[in-house]
Amino acid sequence: MKKTLYQFAKNLVDSAKDLAPIVLVIAFFQIVVLQQSIPNMDNIIIGTGFVLIGLTLFMHGLKLGLFPIGEVLAFSFVKKGSIVWLLVFSFALGFGATIAEPDLIVMANEAAKVAQFGGIITSDAELNQYAQTLRYTVAIAVGLSVVIGVIKILKGWAIQYLIIGGYLLVMVSTLLAPDFIIGIAYDAGGVTTGPITVPLLTALGVGLSSSIRARNPLIDGFGMIAIASLLPIVAIMIFGIVR
Repeated sequence: MKKTLYQFAKNLVDSAKDLAPIVLVIAFFQIVVLQQSIPNMDNIIIGTGFVLIGLTLFMHGLKLGLFPIGEVLAFSFVKKGSIVWLLVFSFALGFGATIAEPDLIVMANEAAKVAQFGGIITSDAELNQYAQTLRYTVAIAVGLSVVIGVIKILKGWAIQYLIIGGYLLVMVSTLLAPDFIIGIAYDAGGVTTGPITVPLLTALGVGLSSSIRARNPLIDGFGMIAIASLLPIVAIMIFGIVR
């Protein structure tokens, strides 16, 4: 119990240090540059406190739960020797983490609103369907990306060739995709690096590479996030082409 409280307090101090530059920048420009008082100071203080506590709890939860479980599950699948179930688990992990990603939910909803404003979709029913299709397209693409990343670790493939191949696919699909979907597609690659997806995929990659004797976690355990950022771009562009 004491160890947990000490770790939480340490995370609280670390979170305060992380938030301090943001607070200082905003205060500097508001007071020194704009020469205005900060409005709703009481609400800002309360909100900052909530952000500090929320960030601390989130980081504590990652260290306590998500990182260990990702590494343990990867080790268990390797020990069991079931490659098929490992790949199924990898796809499900990538899909599930992405579909729950808050960044992706916001982006898909905003993209649907803009598509409705631009006349691409016309009804509220299509609005919801458009947003959901974007989310599921990105989630499936991330799931497939995680499978590719796991195969890379198992086979010992060099990541640079996968990244180069991924960017070639992105460039080709950019030339073929309609203009209205290109920006959305590139943003879709960015939202996959959110607070839910990154910890789980990192833990899976490091845990899996640590479990295989011929693999180096420092060399083979990372890079899965980069792979997972490319395939969603291609998938969304294909969605724009076939729609």
